[in-house]
Amino acid sequence: MKLHELSPAEGSNKKSFRKGRGTGSGNGKTAGKGHKGQNARSGGGVRPGFEGGQLPLYRRLPKRGFHNRFGKEYAIVNVESLNQFEDGAVVDTAALMAQGLVRAEHDGVKVLGRGEITKKLTVKAAVFSETAQEKIAAAGGKTEVV
Repeated sequence: MKLHELSPAEGSNKKSFRKGRGTGSGNGKTAGKGHKGQNARSGGGVRPGFEGGQLPLYRRLPKRGFHNRFGKEYAIVNVESLNQFEDGAVVDTAALMAQGLVRAEHDGVKVLGRGEITKKLTVKAAVFSETAQEKIAAAGGKTEVV
């Protein structure tokens, strides 16, 4: 195959429509812009959200809530779900994702203390609750803050 023999896939290239090329083209004269008015002018039109001077929707609606821009969002895992792993396993974010316990990492994994743990595990996470640390230690495991 040579460069001059290459061609795009069938139907992938569509010719661009040329506006304002005579009345016979179906889009001549005003070229789809109608007659006069703001939208017919070059550079005409209004900015997004502008409603002709009426108070726009984004200003009519009340502001709600508070979003802490410095806040961290953790993927949550409870101690009871760690029983899926074999005794002596190292549980980190990759292992949790492989087991389907965590979908997205976000700002790290936080281990909470709901339920009981029976296996001796080494758990690596960004944050541990106090009860989670106690339960993992009581089962003979270790916690490591990553």
